[in-house]
Amino acid sequence: MNRIDPKLAATLRQPRELIDAGLAPVDAVAELEQVAARYAVAVTPELVALIDPADPADPIARQFIPSADELVEQPGENADPIGDDARSPVGGIVHRYPDRVLFKLVHVCAVYCRFCFRREMVGPGKASALSDDAYRAGLDYIRSHPEIWEVILTGGDPLMLSPRRLAEIMADLAAIDHVKIIRIHSRVPIADPERINPEMIAALRVEGATTWIAIHAN
Repeated sequence: MNRIDPKLAATLRQPRELIDAGLAPVDAVAELEQVAARYAVAVTPELVALIDPADPADPIARQFIPSADELVEQPGENADPIGDDARSPVGGIVHRYPDRVLFKLVHVCAVYCRFCFRREMVGPGKASALSDDAYRAGLDYIRSHPEIWEVILTGGDPLMLSPRRLAEIMADLAAIDHVKIIRIHSRVPIADPERINPEMIAALRVEGATTWIAIHAN
């Protein structure tokens, strides 16, 4: 693994920062600024350290460094390609399968994947998290459907929540008798491992339900 340059000891979010780090060509700045105006950009130092700037086809860079190709739209493309909206009975809930739901709590990530099929939710100007009213409505929906035994926390990345807030959410869900599994999908252990501290681990342990963590790593 490459050693992290002290100058890169912060998440890169702007095209100019990517260029200064040698991760994008200087002549691409205008195009990349157009991309960044629509889709969120963030590359953490941990991922920067894995990228080979000398390789134009570097597989890590292709996942996280924006490209003007993202603004190309083909006939027949759908802004909601997996049909979340059609299966969202209340804000933040996606009920695609009878016995489980997605609970989209937060709309920010440590790092933004260029291939994300929910990237329209996390772009500039979007809300960073569910409102309190929407959160309570989501809990009420889960309570009113006893067939739901698994709640999948997603977003955005739920491990971007503070340990205090995450502990509250975990306790709220575990208090619902028919919820037996709380599953969390996250890239944080890969993209920002320092967030996985004792407080975060304690927040994930809850009485009344089993916690599963699905770590996204390509």
